[in-house]
Amino acid sequence: MKISVTIITFNEEEKIEGAIKSVLEVADEIVIVDSFSQDNTVKIAKKYQVKIYQKRWKDYAEQRNFALEKASFPWVLNIDADERVSPELKEEILNLKDKEPDCDGFTIPRLTYYLNRWIYHSGWYPDRKIRLFKKQMAQWEGKFIHEKLIFKGKVNKLKNPIHHFSYKNIEEHLSRINKYSSLGARKLYEKGKKARWYHFIFYPLCRFFKSYILKFGFLDGFPGFVISVLNSYYIFSRYAKLKEIWRKGERIETFPY
Repeated sequence: MKISVTIITFNEEEKIEGAIKSVLEVADEIVIVDSFSQDNTVKIAKKYQVKIYQKRWKDYAEQRNFALEKASFPWVLNIDADERVSPELKEEILNLKDKEPDCDGFTIPRLTYYLNRWIYHSGWYPDRKIRLFKKQMAQWEGKFIHEKLIFKGKVNKLKNPIHHFSYKNIEEHLSRINKYSSLGARKLYEKGKKARWYHFIFYPLCRFFKSYILKFGFLDGFPGFVISVLNSYYIFSRYAKLKEIWRKGERIETFPY
């Protein structure tokens, strides 16, 4: 069983080396697709035996599919620059490499480190996704954000997690929400969706309740409360920006000059 590890990057100089180091023992090759980073991401990656390709950014799915095309081996392990294959997961994958698995892919849980603690609730864990899979069985789909791996085949589970180092502080979390809520609003707009009054009141409240109560966010302490509030804020921001897009469109149509 030979494995290509794929990573997409843009300005990840603080994180890319850790991601590469975490997969060196399990990877038969490492494929990095960079979107013309303006920092030292590529320079750092070149310290290791990796294949680096440059591709201008369009969306997540297209970047990941390009990385998939460049993978040489039949099995692919997909991680992001802010993720690490945990030591336990590394051993689990190394044990798989001794023989050909009786399936076409594996889901792997993801454990996030946020505000100085591991988050085991709040809807962030186990966050299982297919991450190790046969190349020929998979394709990424989805515009803007929330890309999805379209997969056909038998799936098994791996026990140990990928470690996710998402946001170094609340400021970075808010910055990411600003970016993703804009992309999410554009996605809704392309589908012809409009923002209604209940999107601004009930949807954010429901998201907070789901994260903090139903997903036991309160067990994650203060970080769990922050996650739940910011999950709610993301929903509000997305629909507020959607309404803004429609209002701008209306102004353009009404006042063409």
